Amino acid sequence: MKKKLASALLSFSIILTIGAGSAFADSKMDQVIDKAIGTKYVSGGVSTNGFDCSGFTMYVFDKIGINLPHQSGSQYQMGTAISLDNIRPGDLVFFNTSGNGVSHVGIYVGEGKFAHASSKRGVTVSSLNDSYYVNRYVGAKRIMSTDAYQNVASDSQDNDDVQ
Repeated sequence: MKKKLASALLSFSIILTIGAGSAFADSKMDQVIDKAIGTKYVSGGVSTNGFDCSGFTMYVFDKIGINLPHQSGSQYQMGTAISLDNIRPGDLVFFNTSGNGVSHVGIYVGEGKFAHASSKRGVTVSSLNDSYYVNRYVGAKRIMSTDAYQNVASDSQDNDDVQ
């Protein structure tokens, strides 16, 4: 019973973590990520039937109108390098999990956390401060322009003609 309760609470807290405090709370990107949480890991997967890490980022960005290639190393070649001090939700974070350069990617969601397709847990949210990720961190890239970011981060259309 305790294991089931702990598992349920962990699942619930992971789901709440994505939107809580994120600039993307209730945004287009947040909604896409929320729907993918819990999807199983499938090597080469690019859909809600199963994702690998770059398939997950490719899927999320496609849903907001941005095309990414299906390889973490290729995604790392895109965008502008940014420091962790300047990271914002929607930026990609990259890791060397294989010992052979960039081999894992996720999407920063705010508050030191990122969404990604874990080979062990499927699509989940992890902390950048987890020692596993700290020791394998390669860098972050900004893919979205400021205009694209503002469009994706907003949760509703502005109605400037209100009288």
